Amino acid sequence: MQLNGSASSAALDIKVWIDLDNTPHVPFFIPVLRELERRGYQVVLTARDAFQVCELADLKGLKYEKIGRHHGKNRMMKILGLLGRSMQLASFYFWNRPRIAVSHCSRSQIMLCNLLRIPTILIVDYEFSETPLLMRPKWEIVPECLPDSGLHSCASRLRKFRGIKEDVYVPDFKPDPTVLDILGLSPDDIVITVRPPATEAHYHNPEAEILLNCLMERICRTPGVRAVLLPRNKNQELFLRDQNPQWFANGKTIVPQRAVDGMSLLWFSDLVVSGGGTMNREAAALGIPVYSIFRGKLGAVDAKLEKEGRLVMVRTADEVNAKIAFDRRDKTLPHDNHPRAALFDIVQHIEDIVRKECPQPKY
Repeated sequence: MQLNGSASSAALDIKVWIDLDNTPHVPFFIPVLRELERRGYQVVLTARDAFQVCELADLKGLKYEKIGRHHGKNRMMKILGLLGRSMQLASFYFWNRPRIAVSHCSRSQIMLCNLLRIPTILIVDYEFSETPLLMRPKWEIVPECLPDSGLHSCASRLRKFRGIKEDVYVPDFKPDPTVLDILGLSPDDIVITVRPPATEAHYHNPEAEILLNCLMERICRTPGVRAVLLPRNKNQELFLRDQNPQWFANGKTIVPQRAVDGMSLLWFSDLVVSGGGTMNREAAALGIPVYSIFRGKLGAVDAKLEKEGRLVMVRTADEVNAKIAFDRRDKTLPHDNHPRAALFDIVQHIEDIVRKECPQPKY
C-alpha cells in the first residue's frame, strides 16, 4: 500500500512528541516517525529506562532522551514513579515545546500533557487497561475490531485502523540469522520462544503461572527441544531461576543477556508461547505458530486472531499438552512483507488530529 501525503511548510512548524514507555513501542513507532518526518513534521523522542527500551532504541539507532525508569510491582512505588517521571518529562517539554503528544499508553506523558493542556493521542489495542481520569487521552487510535465500549474517548475523538498494530512494522522486517549464533542455538534444535506472564500488571491472573510451569516442565523432559526465555524484567528472571533451577540445567533454557532482535528470534523459532502481549501478535503477523497462556480478560484483538486461527489460546494445564505442538517449522520460506493498511491509517489519523489541534494562522 502506497502511503500518500508529502512534506508541507505548515508541517515544518509542528513538533510531534513520541514517548517510548515499553519495549514493543520501539519497533512500532519507527515506521510511524519515519512517515511523519517524510511528511514534514519534526519528531522528538523520549524513552523510559525499563524493559530494555533504551537498549533496543540504541540498537535501532534512534535519537532520544532517556527519562525515568521502572519502579516494580509495589502499587505505591508505581504511583510515585509515575508522578516523578511526569515531573522529569516536564523539563523535556519546556525545553522542546512539542505541539502534540503521541504514545502507546505512556501514562506519565498523558498526565503531564493533561495538566499542561497539550493534546494527547493514545494508540492502544487492549480495551481492558485501567486508566485513571487524569491519565485519559484526548484522542484514541485503536484497531477496528475493538468495541467502542471500554474506550475512553468519545466517538468524535476516536479513530480506528485496519488490522493490528504489529502490521505497522512487520513489512519492514528482515530476518537476522546471527541471532542463533548469539544465543548459541543449533539449527538442529526445536526452538521455543517463551515469554512469561506480566506478573506486575494489574490484569495478571496467577493461573498463567501454572500454565507456564506446565509448559517449561514439558520442555525440560522433551529431547531435542530448547527454550529461549524472555523474562519481563531482571527481577522476574532472578525469581524464575531461584524457583526453577532445573529449567536452566545443561543449557536447556537460554535467557539472552543483552538485547537481541526480537522479531528475528521469533522468526528462527519453531513456535512461540507467551503470557500475552505484543509477542503473541508479532508471531501471528509473521505467520509463526503461537500459543497464548494469558488468563486475564481476553481482548478483542486476541479474540479476532483466535477466531482466524492465527493464535491458539491455552486455558488449562491439560491443554498445554493437548494443544501445543512441538513441531519443526520451515524457516526458509519468506515472510509476507507486503505493505499493510495499519501504518497508512494510523499516520493519516495522526495528521488529521494535528490539523484539528494545531490550525495554522490565516494571513
